[in-house]
Amino acid sequence: MTRPSRARVRQSFERAAATYDQAAIVQRRICDHLAATLPAAIDAQRILDAGCGTGYAHALLQRSFPAAELFALDLSTAMLERVTGNCRRLAGDLERLPLADASLDLYWSSLAMQWCEAQQVFSEARRVLRPDGRLAVSTLGPATFHELRTAFDGIDSHQHTLSFQCADALGRQAELAGFADVRLEIRQETLFYPDLRSLLRAVKAVGANQVGPGRRTGLMSPGTLRRLEAAYECQRQDDGIPLTYDIVFIHARS
Repeated sequence: MTRPSRARVRQSFERAAATYDQAAIVQRRICDHLAATLPAAIDAQRILDAGCGTGYAHALLQRSFPAAELFALDLSTAMLERVTGNCRRLAGDLERLPLADASLDLYWSSLAMQWCEAQQVFSEARRVLRPDGRLAVSTLGPATFHELRTAFDGIDSHQHTLSFQCADALGRQAELAGFADVRLEIRQETLFYPDLRSLLRAVKAVGANQVGPGRRTGLMSPGTLRRLEAAYECQRQDDGIPLTYDIVFIHARS
């Protein structure tokens, strides 16, 4: 499954660092749920937040594990600069973690895996976890942004969203990487916007506007934008035009 280049992903999140916290409504809800579903019996002394963004998860993790040493890793240095609190900041890639084998008790990652090759992310997570360490991940499933894809049908042939894997495929990849007791959960979160321009600005504000090969490389013409707005209006609900996040939560043991 082809992904945007690491350079393009990094650039997108560098640009989004200043606007991310204000726009990351769903992202915070997802972090909250991932934290709420952590097994109660975990004894985590060393924790990695892989793809930490601006560090929203850190208060959640410190509340559950007040004595733990926390590592905050992100591809974007601009995001890392906004992380506060007592943690070790690491500029790095989920596919090539700058950490020693068997050095962690908990691998946490919320909404970062979708930018990577999932099998490589799971393999790296398994490598850095100690025996009986725990994995807690949220990522996006195939129904994510389905409204946007529907609106673009018949307008052009470009790719307008990432391709996302289903929960079962992700579970199998976790098992192939050596994880046991893999537990999957699927939830959906839908946000509503007054109009298409507000929706597109919100997607860009959280850095989620990179789609890789097949993307449109130029601006939409005014006529194309009007057609897209009209197509999206067909999906309007009482609260506005919808944008759905299809979320896959993955818990497992190393």
